[in-house]
Amino acid sequence: MLAQETMALLSKLGVAREVLAGGDLAARSPVTGEEIARVRQLSASDAARTIDEAHAAFLKWRLVPAPRRGELVRLLGEELRAHKEELGRLVSIEVGKIPSEGLGEVQEMIDICDFAVGLSRQLYGLTIATERPGHRMMETWHPLGVVGVISAFNFPVAVWSWNATLALVCGDAVVWKPSEKTPLTALACAAIFARAVKRFGSDAPEGLLKVLIGGADVGEALVDHPRVPLVSATGSTRMGRAVGPRLSRRFARAVLELGGNNAGIVCPSADLDMALRAIAFGAMGTAGQRCTTLRRLFVHESVYDQIVPRLRKAYESVSVGNPLEGKALVGPLIDKAAFDNMQKALEAAKSAGGKVTGGARVETAHADAYYVRPAIVEMPSQTGPVLEETFAPILYVMKYSDFDEALGLHNAVGAGLSSSIFTRDLQEAERFLSAEGSDCGIANVNIGTSGAEIGGAFGGEKETGGGRESGSDAWKAYMRRSTNTINYSKALPLAQGVSFDIE
Repeated sequence: MLAQETMALLSKLGVAREVLAGGDLAARSPVTGEEIARVRQLSASDAARTIDEAHAAFLKWRLVPAPRRGELVRLLGEELRAHKEELGRLVSIEVGKIPSEGLGEVQEMIDICDFAVGLSRQLYGLTIATERPGHRMMETWHPLGVVGVISAFNFPVAVWSWNATLALVCGDAVVWKPSEKTPLTALACAAIFARAVKRFGSDAPEGLLKVLIGGADVGEALVDHPRVPLVSATGSTRMGRAVGPRLSRRFARAVLELGGNNAGIVCPSADLDMALRAIAFGAMGTAGQRCTTLRRLFVHESVYDQIVPRLRKAYESVSVGNPLEGKALVGPLIDKAAFDNMQKALEAAKSAGGKVTGGARVETAHADAYYVRPAIVEMPSQTGPVLEETFAPILYVMKYSDFDEALGLHNAVGAGLSSSIFTRDLQEAERFLSAEGSDCGIANVNIGTSGAEIGGAFGGEKETGGGRESGSDAWKAYMRRSTNTINYSKALPLAQGVSFDIE
């Protein structure tokens, strides 16, 4: 049944049926564990040829005026609006998200299209004061080239759109390698983009967007190709450690949005009802499979016994089950490997003195689907598995007595993307946002760690220095800067005492 629905959705989205059968990569839904399609993987040599085609497209696209490039992105936004229900449903099937989250991810795509359209008329450079009389100095921004995008399974379409829309208005072509676990949503996005291109007209060259379905060898081909000056990669820190050095060897740019062992602090003055809701959603949503999932929580000893028992109750009562049916709030883990990693982390936590609530597998009629009850683990200290990110719904909770102690513990891990503090104390809030506070790329006050609004730059994972994508001035990563000097005087000023006989 799920395979039939998937085929119907893909057909409606414009993906040719022959692409979805007979290939060597099985696409499976974590909702039931069943195979829902079978697609063909590319080889590394196929990937190289594809990148060369994208480069040829870039050479033409860079000459199209930026506001005109923005028109293509505007049309993409219209197509996404027209197909939001189908693409959102496909995200839920392929990743296991609850329907509201599947639709929410597509809404993020629509929002970044709107942002990028405005940006296409705001690729500003500076006019700079010069020391030379009769001269003017300025900076201009030019398209960079082919932008490689490597995305993870947990946000299979939004991450691509954050990068692609900015790259397109900046004048770049895009080559996208999606996760091997989510090839279908990538093919659907390519089909939607093709609809926009058809409406846009001949100004958009063929090859402006390419999708590489394949394994690690294909990803390596993208990272190593000399005609890809920027690769934006989203995934684990392990993946980032492999990608970063390879790009550095050929002096290519990297935008790395990697894992997040994200933390929150609950202070004595916190609104506990607000904090409880934000913590529960941030820690359990998407079955803990967000890069912004709340994984560590430091609670002041004066309010620990007021909030932690309520958290345990929420964990014990939250509905877990098929996200496509009923009103389950927590869907499945992506696969068995994710389940096994979760169990290993919980065992390690118990060995370190942790008190575990939840974490057991929830049995369903589907033997190959892995549903778990989210786990809350009360730890005596920040040690063992607490220092490592496990991509599963595990929240480690610890007491603190001193605010400086809490800040130190908060910043004492390698991976950290997002952070939050719950307080009504202005001094605590401002310190958390200051240079001595949270060292993460996102720092929130009285808001949970999960969720990022279009307009603010997303990323900046602290272990790598990362880079930023989406909003703010992230567009500059997708372009190259040129400083220009114009001499409108009648002479070329030379250094004192220097002259040339030009007669």
